[in-house]
Amino acid sequence: MTLRAQVRGVGHYLPERIVENTELEGWVDTSDEWIRTRSGIERRHFAAESEHTSDLAAKAAEAALTDAGLKATDIDALIVATSTADLTFPSAATMVQAKIGMQQGFAFDIQAVCAGFVFALSTANAMILSGQAKRVLVIGAETFSRIMDWNDRTTCVLFGDGAGALVLEAAEGTGTTDDRGILASDLHSDGTYRDILYVDGGVSTQNTGYLRMQGKEVFRHAVEKLAATAHSALEKAGLGPDDVDWIVPHQANLRIIKATAQRMGLDMDRVVVTVQDHGNTSAASIPLALSVGKQRGQIKPGDLLVTEAIGGGLAWGSVLLRW
Repeated sequence: MTLRAQVRGVGHYLPERIVENTELEGWVDTSDEWIRTRSGIERRHFAAESEHTSDLAAKAAEAALTDAGLKATDIDALIVATSTADLTFPSAATMVQAKIGMQQGFAFDIQAVCAGFVFALSTANAMILSGQAKRVLVIGAETFSRIMDWNDRTTCVLFGDGAGALVLEAAEGTGTTDDRGILASDLHSDGTYRDILYVDGGVSTQNTGYLRMQGKEVFRHAVEKLAATAHSALEKAGLGPDDVDWIVPHQANLRIIKATAQRMGLDMDRVVVTVQDHGNTSAASIPLALSVGKQRGQIKPGDLLVTEAIGGGLAWGSVLLRW
């Protein structure tokens, strides 16, 4: 018998407020055409003033539990991937734990910026394989609209708010790549690239700060590293790009998504794309795309998926799973 961490349910939540590119034209020196051409983004969602990251995460969690046919009392562990937690402490995860009525088990946050969900998924898989947990609720949630510099048109138009969640469950497999569940993961980081994507503030600096990004450098690293980590995860499982049904990438920029797919030798009709409607939701983007992809009827049971992401740190990685 081989133990696998299988997807039992998926869900997402988006704030009610939709901000079209044309609305941003009144805030900053930009245009709908400029944003679409450079990023593929057409609109994004912004959290209401009274909404916080844990609120978005809790609603996504409840949607995933409903999809799984489970209750919060069935969950052993809860992980929230986020860079925009409500407070310095406690963790957003413990706040979500309280909001959904999960009084057992344990909860914690993971911070790897846009790669956070991939890191959280890999961590949840390890906990299931080690026997620490049978069911893990893995959430990516962000309110990046709160850390935008609205004088910097190169970054403020790219990001949005949202949350997505998966329920992973321990199940028996055959030990082959036909098994449902996580088949391989591949994680990396390199702190020498800190200055190309970061927030210029934090707790110990006594300043909240704003997101800063060297767009051209991020683009170059993203295309190279995302394709490489996806190939690495496939190689670990003894599979290749031709075996992949869907790439579900971090939804940062349509040009990055297209370039990465091209490097992998895959057509765009095998890529789940949601960036046009959500913008870059950082750690929330992959679970959001998984949930939307399932709703659209794209992702079906038995499909082989590659999820990959890169974020500040730099931190990047991928997870290969069969739905």
